[in-house]
Amino acid sequence: MAVAEELTLNTPAAEPFMQSALGKNFLRGLAVAAVLAVVLALWMWNQQPEYRVLFANFTDRDGGAITGALDQMNIKHKFAEGGGAILVPADQVHDARLKLAAQGLPKGGNVGFELMENQKLGVSQFLEQVNFQRALEGELARSVESLAAVNTVRVHLALPKPSVFVREQQKPTASVLLNLHPGRAIDPGQVSAIVHLVASSVPELLPANVTVVDQAGTLLSDTSKKGVTGNAKNLDPNQLKYVQQLQESVVSRVESIITAIVGPGNVRAEATADVDFSQVEQAAETYKPNSPPAASTMRSQQSSEAGASSQAAAGVPGALSNQPPGAAGAPLTAAPGAAPGAATPAPGPTRKDSTINYEVDKTVRYEQTGMGGLRRLSVAVVVNYRRTVDKAGKVSVKPLSAAEVAQIDNLVKEAMGYNKDRGDSYSVVNSPFNGVDKPAELPEVIPLWRDPMYLSLAKEIGKFLITALILLYLYLKIVRPMMRPVMRKIEEVSGPPPGFERLAEEAAKEAAKKEEEEKIDEVILPTPEDEERRIYQENLDLARGVARADPRVVANVIKSWIGPQ
Repeated sequence: MAVAEELTLNTPAAEPFMQSALGKNFLRGLAVAAVLAVVLALWMWNQQPEYRVLFANFTDRDGGAITGALDQMNIKHKFAEGGGAILVPADQVHDARLKLAAQGLPKGGNVGFELMENQKLGVSQFLEQVNFQRALEGELARSVESLAAVNTVRVHLALPKPSVFVREQQKPTASVLLNLHPGRAIDPGQVSAIVHLVASSVPELLPANVTVVDQAGTLLSDTSKKGVTGNAKNLDPNQLKYVQQLQESVVSRVESIITAIVGPGNVRAEATADVDFSQVEQAAETYKPNSPPAASTMRSQQSSEAGASSQAAAGVPGALSNQPPGAAGAPLTAAPGAAPGAATPAPGPTRKDSTINYEVDKTVRYEQTGMGGLRRLSVAVVVNYRRTVDKAGKVSVKPLSAAEVAQIDNLVKEAMGYNKDRGDSYSVVNSPFNGVDKPAELPEVIPLWRDPMYLSLAKEIGKFLITALILLYLYLKIVRPMMRPVMRKIEEVSGPPPGFERLAEEAAKEAAKKEEEEKIDEVILPTPEDEERRIYQENLDLARGVARADPRVVANVIKSWIGPQ
C-alpha cells in the first residue's frame, strides 16, 4: 500500500490532487478499506464452515452420482479420511439430503420390491418368478445391512418348484455372504439372528438350511460346532454365553478378594462350571401298603344271602306233566308241627356273601426342574510369591507362609460357593510368576510432537498466532503511519498555548497565598461544604485567570467540547 501511494504521488498529473485535503482523505479511506478487507479475510479463514456427514458406506457408483448432483446444486463438499463418507456444510445437510432423495440417490447396490413395479406387459410366468426372487433377495440384503458391523451383503435363495407329490417336495435353501467393516467382527448371537431372520422371511425355509459366510470365506453358521468339546458341544450361543458369564463371575469374586491380600497382578484364577440345561418333567403316583381295617376308611359294604329248596319238577315232559297234581295221600311220617296230610320238603343249600371296600392310600406328585442348574463347579487359583525390594533396589521373592495359604484357601472356598454334596472342587497353588524378579516395564511415552492431541492444539495456536502477527504488521506498517499526521495535528490544536505553564504557576501561587490568609483569619475549622466551596472557587478563579491571559485556549476547549462541525 505504501509503494502504491508513493507511485501515485510521484505522477505529475496526480500531484495537485494528492496534495489537497480531499486526495489525502481518499488515500486514507482506501488504506482503511484494504485493512478491513484483510481483517475480514482473516476472520473468514478462521471461521471455516463446520462439515457433517451427508452419506456414508455408499458404493462407488452412488458416490459419483452424489458428487455430480452436489456440483450441479453448487453445494461444497469434501470426503472424509479414506473416502468412506461425503461431508457437506452443517447448515446444508438436510436440504441436500432431501434434494438427493428426490433424485433417487443413493440407489444402493440391492434392488428390492420396487422391481415389481416396472413389470412389462406380457411378461412370462418364469420371468415373474425370477423378478420376485431377486426382489426378495434384495429386501433381505437391505435388512441384514442395517446391522452396525455389516458393510455389504449378498443373499442367494434357492426356491424349488412346488410339486403335488410329497416325495418330490424339496425344502428351500439360502446363502448369505457378509462383507464386514474393517476391524469389526460379528459374534455367534448375531449370526444366529441373521439365520433366523432369513429363515422367517422365506416360506418353509428351515434355519438349518441357511448358510452364512464372511468375506474371508469363514463359515459362520456351522451348526456342528466341531471346535467345541465337552459338555458345551450341544449348547446354543445363549447357553454358552450364560456359562461364560457364570465362570467370569466366579473368577471375578475370587480374584477381587485375594487381590486385597497379595496385591494387584499377583493372583490368577480360572473356573469351570458344569451347568445342566435339561428341562425335566416328572409325574409319580405312589401306593402305600394296606392299613389295618380298624385304621382304614370304609368306602362301601355289600351283603347278600340266598337259599334253595329240594322240590323239583317230576314226570315226563309234555302235556301230562303240566296237569295239576291229584289228591295227595297221607305221608307215613309227618314233620313235627306240620298239619296232618301236609308234604315235608327236603332241606336245600344256603349261600351268604359279604363285600367291604376300603379307601386305598395314593400319592400323586408332579415335579418340573428348570434348566440352568449348576451341577458342579471347579476353581483353580495361582498366587504369586511375595515380592520385596531392599534399599539397594534388588528384588527378592519368597513363598507365602502356611497360615497365609490356609487363609487364602478358606477365602476361595467361601467366594466360589463351595458345596461338597454337589461335588465342587478347588485348588490353590503358591508359585512364582514368570519374570517376577524383573522390574515392571513402563509404557512407551509418546513424544509431544507425535501426540495427535498436541498436534491439533498446535495447529489451532499457530492459526491464531499467524492472525495476530498479520494484524500487528498491518497496525505498525499501515495504520500507525497513516494516523501519525492526524495525531500530530490534534496535539497542535489541543495543546496548551505558550506561557500557559507560567500562568498556571502564578495562579497556583495566588491560590496558595489566599488559602494561607484564610487559614490565619479563620479560628474554626472549615466544614466539608466549606471545603468544596473553596475548591470550586479556586478552580473558577484559575479558569478566569487563564481566560483573561489567553482567550484562545478557552475557545479551543469549547471547540473540542462541541466537536467538529
